[in-house]
Amino acid sequence: MRKKINKVTKGQKIFSFAKKIIPGGNMLLSKNPDRFLPKGWPVYFQKTKGCEVWDLDRNKFYDLSLMGVGTNILGYSNKTVDASVKKVIKNGNMSSLNCPEEVYLAEKLIEIHPWAQMVRLARTGGEANAIAVRIARASSGKDNVAFCGYHGWHDWYLATNINKNQNLNSHLLKNLPINGVPKNLANSIFPFKFNDYNELEKIVSRKNIGVICMEVVRSELPKDSFLQKVRKLANKKGIVLIFDECTSGFRKNYGGIHKIFKVNPDIALFGKALGNGYAITAIIGKKDIMKNAQKSFISSTFWTERIGPTAGIATLKEMKRLKSWEIIDKTGNQIIKKWNELGKKYDLNLQISGLPSLCSFNFTSKNNQNYKTLITQEMLKQGFLASNTVYVSISHTRKIIDRYFHELEKIFKLIQQCEDGYNVKKLLRHPVSISGFDRLN
Repeated sequence: MRKKINKVTKGQKIFSFAKKIIPGGNMLLSKNPDRFLPKGWPVYFQKTKGCEVWDLDRNKFYDLSLMGVGTNILGYSNKTVDASVKKVIKNGNMSSLNCPEEVYLAEKLIEIHPWAQMVRLARTGGEANAIAVRIARASSGKDNVAFCGYHGWHDWYLATNINKNQNLNSHLLKNLPINGVPKNLANSIFPFKFNDYNELEKIVSRKNIGVICMEVVRSELPKDSFLQKVRKLANKKGIVLIFDECTSGFRKNYGGIHKIFKVNPDIALFGKALGNGYAITAIIGKKDIMKNAQKSFISSTFWTERIGPTAGIATLKEMKRLKSWEIIDKTGNQIIKKWNELGKKYDLNLQISGLPSLCSFNFTSKNNQNYKTLITQEMLKQGFLASNTVYVSISHTRKIIDRYFHELEKIFKLIQQCEDGYNVKKLLRHPVSISGFDRLN
């Protein structure tokens, strides 16, 4: 298998053709193979189970990377969730009538979050954010939005880069272009830094803000009662507060992480883990806010299909039964601890960030991107999909984690030698991986 990986794989052949007929080559920036190992990443999968992925050449890999970009807390192809979906497929997924599962899922989400009274369902995180902002604007009667964090690809969000093309650089992805975004949306959306309450307060005082849209946590935890201060400011100014938990939800507790900090928004968003790999997102909120959805046209045919809410119901039930958030939090903390130990052992300065179950690291070195590429290249040879980020699932057993670190330590030793003067590029057999939106075409 190791010899096959060094050859041009079926995946790379298909991707080479895909770039001719699909802009960028694939549908999601986060899964673009050039972000991992240009001309070497397997690209396409044949089947999955647990945290195992088989590529088109039938090579098996352990996924110590994105796990479906955070969609599979319960592991790939979860037996219980899949059984519920298969039953739906057998009985029919679409109809001129509505599926009752949308009501059952909405009821369950309200049960988990008693502060909310109404729910709308969608299928993607970008949609959920656009819906929430539309509802919030309709409720506040104001157009301007202050935001913090990553919230998708829609015009309302990318418009912040019209005035300054680096406004989004500190909000997960760098160098996001704005071609096609109407220029008259300039001065409608304003970024603020996480934990910087003074910056947000200045924006609110100067920009007639009607909506605050923010992630509850991404790379760091709230400090100095940050969320409480934001909530108080929103109340004082009549601003609709949105917590985007599409990524963070169900990873630290059962529901939104905002429950841990005892701060309730006006609207909360959930996605990714909610369907364990099946497309379902939710916009939940207070009735006096959510009812304004009826004052604007928000509608889509495939928001009424049956698989998404069915998977959501089954996933919630299984997460609660297993207390999956406790499992992935424990595993994530073990990974972080071991990263720190390897960094100290080989005298490498690491910057570790994120929730334990969404952890990542970077080297404080000018060669950081080279080292990231080297890790992917060498771990791939040993049967791991890996870079510098791990989205943890309950399928990441101690045995798999131990094997991952056994192989990773060898690479850290190489990196130490590179920090001492050896040219890391002599170790790379592929182009350096890209970061942000750079070099994609």
